[in-house]
Amino acid sequence: MRGLATAALAAVFGMAAAEAVAAPPPASAFGRIPAVVDAAISPNGQRVAILGGMSDQRVISIATIDQAGLPVLPLGEVETVSVRWAGDGFVLARIAYWETTGPRANYRFERNISITPDAKPAASLLDNDLLSRFSTGQSIAGVIAGPPARALVVGLSENSGAAGTEDTRIKRKGESGAVWSLWSVDPANGDGKLVERGNNDTVAWDVDRAGQPRIRLDVDEINHRFSVFARPGGKGSWTSVWKGGSFESRRNYYGWSEPDDAIYLMQPGGLVKVRLSDGAKEPLGKTGGAPSPWLVWDQHRNTAVGIGSGAERPTYEWLDPEIGAAANVLVRAFKAQAVQLAGWSADRTRFLARVVGPNSPGVWYLYDRPRKEISPLGDEYPELKGAALGTTRWMTYKARDGLEIPAYLTLPPGAQPGAKVPLVVYPHGGPKARDEYDFDFIAQFLATRGYAVLQPQFRGSWGFGQDFEDAGKGEWGGKMQTDLQDGVAALAASGDIDPKRVCIVGASFGGYAALAGAALYPDAYRCAASIAGVSDLGLLVVERGRTYGREGAVTDELRADLGAASSEKLMAHSPARQAGAVKAPILLIHGDKDTVVPIEQSKRMADVLKSAGKPHEFIVLEGENHYLTKSANRIRTLEALEAFLAKNLPVD
Repeated sequence: MRGLATAALAAVFGMAAAEAVAAPPPASAFGRIPAVVDAAISPNGQRVAILGGMSDQRVISIATIDQAGLPVLPLGEVETVSVRWAGDGFVLARIAYWETTGPRANYRFERNISITPDAKPAASLLDNDLLSRFSTGQSIAGVIAGPPARALVVGLSENSGAAGTEDTRIKRKGESGAVWSLWSVDPANGDGKLVERGNNDTVAWDVDRAGQPRIRLDVDEINHRFSVFARPGGKGSWTSVWKGGSFESRRNYYGWSEPDDAIYLMQPGGLVKVRLSDGAKEPLGKTGGAPSPWLVWDQHRNTAVGIGSGAERPTYEWLDPEIGAAANVLVRAFKAQAVQLAGWSADRTRFLARVVGPNSPGVWYLYDRPRKEISPLGDEYPELKGAALGTTRWMTYKARDGLEIPAYLTLPPGAQPGAKVPLVVYPHGGPKARDEYDFDFIAQFLATRGYAVLQPQFRGSWGFGQDFEDAGKGEWGGKMQTDLQDGVAALAASGDIDPKRVCIVGASFGGYAALAGAALYPDAYRCAASIAGVSDLGLLVVERGRTYGREGAVTDELRADLGAASSEKLMAHSPARQAGAVKAPILLIHGDKDTVVPIEQSKRMADVLKSAGKPHEFIVLEGENHYLTKSANRIRTLEALEAFLAKNLPVD
């Protein structure tokens, strides 16, 4: 293993290489699928499983610490999602693949495969249950370290309740004949045994380290209310311990602590720990009342060890001093970047960490606490090592109604404040999401091409408090849109950008924002590019209804976000319905296997733009889903953006 001195020497050579680079890195360096997607350390701390690969042919490699050899298992051209250990004897790699049924129906399946420490495939989990094969997802509720190791997997089983009968008088009639169920699966052969069958409302479980279900989470299929049920002390029947009152309230449940036999809840005053034995509450930490906190979890002890929060970059309050001490060593070593603990050995002597920043692609490290050594494990974007990238700063500005809007601003490499460079407004997706203190390959690619990039955290974004999030309801195309323009005005006043040279680019909801900017505010931008974006809000509601049911919780949540808008308002805020007003050229990019925002959204926009005689280009990414999971399609997207902006927003 290499220590801090060696890592520091590598950093020096990286700086020297960056100074020698004259031209920006090619699109392929930014568009590649990360070489490291996820990593996990075994409970005994002897091995590290690394999921990734240098090409789209993904692999899992298993490094044995302090010993020679790095066994590798090729996984093929699949989407790699995550990795974890089941005891010391098996790695569980989560992958995704596509299957097509009929001429139109594409389904993305996620499955877990078990792998031995010498990188030999063992089994596909729960493959022995025919009904569970119809589930598109396959979440793992927990593992039993063993020996023998077991994985607690959420699958399906036949419904023995009301929805499984032929009695048409029952109100729940018409629901699925299958329900979510908890299975105990042997990773050696993939065979599962039914532990518990859920009811019509059950969506998930929390289990203890012995594999027993202790918490059950339900969403009422009729009124969509979220509820938490528990078995205090692991005994007796299920008892209702908390009712959220709405589908959205599911986000207020933060998990179950096994040592305390308590649940974590977000309540008006902040995070609290509620003991199941008597319902007693106590505040969780000192920062549990910060806007949108999150928990750092110890999988070995099944409890929270830290609270994360922060606007610009994450900060942590450590509930466990031992974990906090290890984290602080890494924070001191990587002062300018964010340190994300990704796991540790059961004896807490070895830690995995991902170190990243807006202008620092992610690097994975192993920290050996007894040896006081920090060793690099792998770069996510190895071709960008030492490259000159854009500089990012945090800013806030006032919207026209006085609301304070936070944002990230990235300037091109070497650009000085007041340079008046052209600007790309780059709103995030969601819209209930936010940009993180992390590496964004599109933002940095655009910065290296000479553009300033503004990433506004417009109203409705997560992470800045409930009031800020609620301020976005009903404001698609309205104040959420003018928040973007107010950011441009603030940068124009500061002299950082040229207000006459501004385009807007976005993906998913950001793609909607780009199209809305061009159609609803036709004088605001010189061009607009939408990646997997929404063009017709009425069509979006219909599409969600087809997927989740017209009266389903997900469809209802979308209606609430749109502010229960009338059909007239939906039309008025739909870019495809207002295409006649478009003045700027538009670039449309969409994957033909997108099941989140179907490609019909971009097809409809292209059709109306063509009918109206408006300049546009439509690129279809073959075999691609909503998230750009193929390197070739990412690279094609970046190259198309570069050419589109060079034509319509030239740097010089």
